[in-house]
Amino acid sequence: MRRLIRPWPPAPLAAAVLAGCSMMPTYERPAPPVPAAFPYPAAAEGTAPAALDWQEFFGDARLRQLIATALRNNRDLRLAMLNVEQARAQYDIRRADRLPTVGASVAGSRTPTPGGGSATTYTAGLLFSAWEIDFFGRIASLSQAALAQFLATEEGRKAAQITLVSTVANTWLFLVADEEQLALTRQTLSTREESLRLTRLRFESGAASELDFRQSQSLLENARVALAQQQRQRALDLNTLALLLGEPVPPELQVTARIADIALPDVPAGLPSEVLVRRPDVRQAEQQLIAANANIGAARAAFFPNISLTAGVGRASTELSGLFNGGSWGLTVAPQLLQPIFDAGRNRAGLRSANVSRDIAIAQYEQAIQSAFREVADALAGRATFGEQLQAQRNVVEAESARLRLSQLRYDAGVASFLDLLDAQRSLFTAQQAEIQTRVQQLQNQVLLYRSLGGGWREPGTGTAGTP
Repeated sequence: MRRLIRPWPPAPLAAAVLAGCSMMPTYERPAPPVPAAFPYPAAAEGTAPAALDWQEFFGDARLRQLIATALRNNRDLRLAMLNVEQARAQYDIRRADRLPTVGASVAGSRTPTPGGGSATTYTAGLLFSAWEIDFFGRIASLSQAALAQFLATEEGRKAAQITLVSTVANTWLFLVADEEQLALTRQTLSTREESLRLTRLRFESGAASELDFRQSQSLLENARVALAQQQRQRALDLNTLALLLGEPVPPELQVTARIADIALPDVPAGLPSEVLVRRPDVRQAEQQLIAANANIGAARAAFFPNISLTAGVGRASTELSGLFNGGSWGLTVAPQLLQPIFDAGRNRAGLRSANVSRDIAIAQYEQAIQSAFREVADALAGRATFGEQLQAQRNVVEAESARLRLSQLRYDAGVASFLDLLDAQRSLFTAQQAEIQTRVQQLQNQVLLYRSLGGGWREPGTGTAGTP
């Protein structure tokens, strides 16, 4: 007896048809490809706070006002918010596909009769367009993928806001350093102008050589070069801040504090798992992975029959005036089952593409975790070393200040040469510039740690910090 070969086992197919099923693979979060602890033991002593609010982290009122202005006007953040709205609309479209589309229909038709005349028929009613009955979860998988993409764009908006807050803060710190560098250079320039004046008088009276005069002149011109460079750098930083704000920087906010007066709170890092939970970019990568996983379900469901239903209900009459009075009721139902037989490998290629997309999403998710781990580790390395570096740089400034004072006394007493005095002036100026730069780097490292731990965003229109 010849056996009938069936394309699918009848029992699983019947169960799927009766109860509906999902072809999506079970989602499992990949293990983080990073060490279990940060390289600096001090990081594990505390736990990350529940809410990292930028308004509490940044204490300067002018900086807070600048950040608030940037959050209102910045175009990059506005684009991120528009992407969220677009993704939400796409999700609403996919979710609407799970329900039938109902429309009102009024139509008239004229057909010839055997006697050579014509018959007119008017119809009016409700039409249920082709509605796919999602037995195999294709539409549900696409809806799940759209939801995950929407959530990914929302996390992307949070990541964009964190980046914006930290970038505004860092640019503002650069401006503070620019102002202090300019003040130092102007003071140095004034001192060197006076030194050149005295050296010129000594040279003209024969008490100093032309070599001393030219060396003093060179030192003055170097100070002028530094002043021009720092004025240009301040203008560039001011332009960068204006771009971040989306408007010109108000003059009252351009006056900044001294870099030594700025203090930012220390943020305990906690454990790597806490860091990964907080960072929106990691959560964005995971949502994209969930979307890719859901698309596999849709690609698998494409191998199964597509069942759709078209129906209509209404009244029909031979006269338009009697359509709603004396007409007759009618109901039409047209189910359709479409089973793929030959598609030139399209469905198999679609499934392979969905599987590869998931593998790409896994790699991107793991890369996001590794980048997050590295950023926190870099910030912790800075926190562990910048304090010692700044203290050592302060000691250098103190030593160079004492050296300049002694060189001046020795030169006035005729014991030391003018070259020794100029070298001491040059070294002190360099050491003071390095101290300002080290202070800025330490503060920016604190901002980096704050950002890398997921801080810096607040839900619009709320008075409390968001919890990533």
